Amino acid sequence: MEDIADRLPVEEEDEESERDEEEREFDWVVDEADELDEDAFLLDTEEPFELDQPAERSGHIAVVDGHCMYVWGGYKTTGFIDLYLPRNEIWIYNMETERWKKQMAGGNLHASMSGSCGVCVDGVLYLFGGHHARGNTNRVFQLPLRTPLLCWEEMKDLKGLAPSCKDKLGCWVHKNRLVFFGGYGYMAQGAHRGTFEYDETSFMGDNPGRGWNNHIHILDLEVSTWSQPVTKGNAPSPRAAHACAKVGNRGCVWGGDYRLNDLYYIDMDSWEWHEMSVPQQGPVGRSWHSLTPVSPDHIFLFGGFTTYRETLSDAWLYCISKNEWQQYKHNHTQSPRLWHTACSGPEGGGVCVWRLCQ
Repeated sequence: MEDIADRLPVEEEDEESERDEEEREFDWVVDEADELDEDAFLLDTEEPFELDQPAERSGHIAVVDGHCMYVWGGYKTTGFIDLYLPRNEIWIYNMETERWKKQMAGGNLHASMSGSCGVCVDGVLYLFGGHHARGNTNRVFQLPLRTPLLCWEEMKDLKGLAPSCKDKLGCWVHKNRLVFFGGYGYMAQGAHRGTFEYDETSFMGDNPGRGWNNHIHILDLEVSTWSQPVTKGNAPSPRAAHACAKVGNRGCVWGGDYRLNDLYYIDMDSWEWHEMSVPQQGPVGRSWHSLTPVSPDHIFLFGGFTTYRETLSDAWLYCISKNEWQQYKHNHTQSPRLWHTACSGPEGGGVCVWRLCQ
C-alpha cells in the first residue's frame, strides 16, 4: 500500500479490440495481424493456482469494505495460455495486518470472468457484466461480505431495460444507485440512449460484431430497477478501458480507448456532462489505468497503456477545485501497471494499487 495522504497539494490561501496489444512480462505483445479473439484462447478453469497469496492477474475487480480489500476474478498467463481465475475464490487483504487470506464462495455465480465491474455498497459486493469463455454478459450478482459464509446470488428480478452485454466499463455509486458508463461489447437491443461504435476488427467468423458505447445505465438498489437518465451537455465519446471516480455528486471519467487523455464529469443530480481541459504538461493519453478519489478535492491517476504500446508507472494528482494536474513522485517507477486495480484505504489512508506481475 502506498500512502499519499501526506503528499496532497496544500492550498496556499485557504480502442481496441477485445484484448488489445499488451507486452509480455506483464507487458506482452500480440501483433495486430495475429490478434486472436478472447473466445479462442481464454479458458475457464476452477483449478486453484496459489496457496498463501493471490495468483498474478489482470482484468479482476477489487473493492474495499472497512479495512479489508476483496479481490475476485480476472485472468493469468500460464505458458502461452491465458486462464480465467476460479470463480469461487475471494481473496481478502487486511490493510491493517497486511496479510492475505483466501475464502471460498458458494452460490450460483455462472462463470469465471475478466473485465467485470464491481462495487461495494453497505457491505455488499455487486458484480456486473464481464467477459467469459463464451462471450460477454450483462448479468448482475451480489455477494454479502459481512457474513461467515460467502454466497453469490444472481439478481434475477430486475425491472426496466438492462444494459447491453459488455466488459471494461466504469461505475459510480450515488444515492444507493449504481451508475454504469461505457464499455465494450455487443450492440444494445432496444431504445438505449447514447452512442454505439462498432469495432471493425471484431467481425471474426460467426461471432457477432462488438464495439464501444457511451451509455449510462442506473440500477436503483431500493426498487431493483434499471433506467437511463436524460443527459445534458456534450457526452464523452464511446469508450472502454477508461477509469471512473466519484467525488461528491460528480462522476468523473478519464481516458480509455483510443488512449485518450480527456477528462469529463457528469453531475449526477442534474445529469449534465462537463468537459474539463487537460493541460499539455498533464498526463498522456492512456487506457487500462486507475482513477481513485483520495480527498474531497483530489483524484489519483496511476499507470495504464499508451498509444505507443508503453505500460506506464507514472502517477498524478488532479485538484478538482483548481482543475490542475500535478505529477506525484514515488519509488515504484520500475513497476508499471495496466488493467490493475486501485482502492482507497480506510478513512482516506492512501491508495492500495494491486496487480502482481505476470
